[in-house]
Amino acid sequence: MRRLPPRTLRGQLTAGLVTLLALACLSVGISTALALRGFLMGRLDEQLTASGGRFAASLEHEAKPDADNRPDTRGQADATFGARLVDGSVTRAAVVDDATDRPVRLASRDRRALAAIPTDGNGHSIGLSTLRGYRVMAFRGDDQDTLLTGLPLHPVEETVHRLEAVETVLFAAALLITGVAAALWVRISLRPLRRVTARAAEVAELPLASGEIAMPGPLPDNDPRTEVGQVGSALNHMFGHVEDALSRRHASEERLRHFAADASHELRTPVANIRGHAELALRHHGPVAAEVRHALERIDGESRRMTRLVDDLLLLARLDAGRPLEHGPVDLTLLILNATDDARAAGPTHRWLLDLPEDPVTITGDAHRLQQAIGNLLANARTHTPPGTEVTITLTTGGPDVFLSVSDNGPGIPEDLQPEVFGRFVRADHTRSRNTGSTGLGLAIVHAVTTAHAGTVSLTSRPGRTTFRMTLPA
Repeated sequence: MRRLPPRTLRGQLTAGLVTLLALACLSVGISTALALRGFLMGRLDEQLTASGGRFAASLEHEAKPDADNRPDTRGQADATFGARLVDGSVTRAAVVDDATDRPVRLASRDRRALAAIPTDGNGHSIGLSTLRGYRVMAFRGDDQDTLLTGLPLHPVEETVHRLEAVETVLFAAALLITGVAAALWVRISLRPLRRVTARAAEVAELPLASGEIAMPGPLPDNDPRTEVGQVGSALNHMFGHVEDALSRRHASEERLRHFAADASHELRTPVANIRGHAELALRHHGPVAAEVRHALERIDGESRRMTRLVDDLLLLARLDAGRPLEHGPVDLTLLILNATDDARAAGPTHRWLLDLPEDPVTITGDAHRLQQAIGNLLANARTHTPPGTEVTITLTTGGPDVFLSVSDNGPGIPEDLQPEVFGRFVRADHTRSRNTGSTGLGLAIVHAVTTAHAGTVSLTSRPGRTTFRMTLPA
């Protein structure tokens, strides 16, 4: 079953008004048609009563000789019907035609219908086989017989049909004019609601998830005496709460960014000092106990990991603060080649494949940050896939964009982790990531660098196929 498309409030109100008017017109039309029909039927009954059954009475005495032995049709209207019944059987039936009588041949069902008409002095409507509808009245004759006199119903039907046709035309015109006027009136009446809807849509289009947002001004339609005013007032309160919440969130994020940047900056010096003293102690030529050397090596390794973590946090803090990147020509093909060479050296047990265009692809951006983002993608593929995994780096161009994808045939990323894979300190395998020195910030840096270049990065993953796709403006 095909579903009807949803209708707007304006359409529903207009249709409702037109439907109510149509029902009112239909009621008026039916009432007037019935009233006119009843009035005309009453006039027919009055004419039948006034005639006194004279034409039918002349049929009663047809056996008595007179001047010309013909029924009396004087003063009778054309198509007047007359019939005589003796003991419930029709003995004669005729119709006045051009001031004379014309016999009428009756079928069996016509005779039964005439015999069933009571002599109550009221008119009754019947239909005869050879004649159209008639209004018939029965009188008691002088010879204890029944005399029937009738007048045709077609003048009444024609008058009623003419009234119905006139009402149909008038009501159709009224509905058309009323529909147009109702549509305009509803449109004008709903103008404040459209302003409320437009303001709500404007707020919905704002990037509420990022940065400080300037909320639009309050709605002017806030009269509490109207429904639209009540909605507008509620929206104004809601917009105020949203703006306050966004301001608080933005202030909290700014404090967190400043803290991360300051903490990272302050940690760089002591971490560098710890690393330097550890290296100096390891270069000591004198005898050093094995336990002490192992401890110094652990201190050196952890200080190196701490240095990378501090550098990553400081980079993210700078990108979050919106600090401008370098803008210059970048040979993306060369960056991929260099990053792949580094990945081969770090992961010789993986298969590294390249699918690059014949001509170099050059874009505008920060070569150092893009090199870091590409290196993080390759390091992510190497770190989170088993030895022997095939990793394919593909570079393509299309229209105004450049597409860089890194695909592998590893085990894939859990489905519940995919929505937050570009978050900070997110790890698919916590134990392995920490053992391999991962900080959980690699993909977050990829996302931040790509966004800073006005690009996007996406992920599609299933068991046996994982693809990270960077899209950068060409």
